[in-house]
Amino acid sequence: MSEKKERTYLIDDPQFSVLSKKGFFGNIPHSKQLGMETVSLERNRAIFRIPFAESLVGDLANGIIHGGVILSLMDSVGGMATFCALPAMESIATLDLRVDFLKPALAGQGIEAAAECYKLTNTVAFIRGVAYQTDINDPVASCVATFMRASSSKMQGVVK
Repeated sequence: MSEKKERTYLIDDPQFSVLSKKGFFGNIPHSKQLGMETVSLERNRAIFRIPFAESLVGDLANGIIHGGVILSLMDSVGGMATFCALPAMESIATLDLRVDFLKPALAGQGIEAAAECYKLTNTVAFIRGVAYQTDINDPVASCVATFMRASSSKMQGVVK
């Protein structure tokens, strides 16, 4: 009888947290400009935060944070949830990202987003997540996304 091999996770590498914070936010100017921060990382899951800044407000008359800020946050946290589900470092790319805006994100408060990789295949990671301000059970937005893995034949030749 063959023994079942235990799955390995990139996130279990002690250097992952340090490298992901430095590399992820340091190499993506847009994330850095928005002030994105890591709240927590665990197997298959990630939580990011963007502290409030006046520059994030898209509707000055009503004090509402721009939807693009939320979309960027959800794409980024979904990507990190994908990395937290992988067995080793590899390139990924957003294939599809659907965000449902459920209510306005109000100025004066930061935004957090939590994402989970609920299914990982050899070629695609499937993600779901929410963005919220004070209560994860009262989200301002929800998302579903797919990320293509470098192991996909579609990524061969794109990623070297």
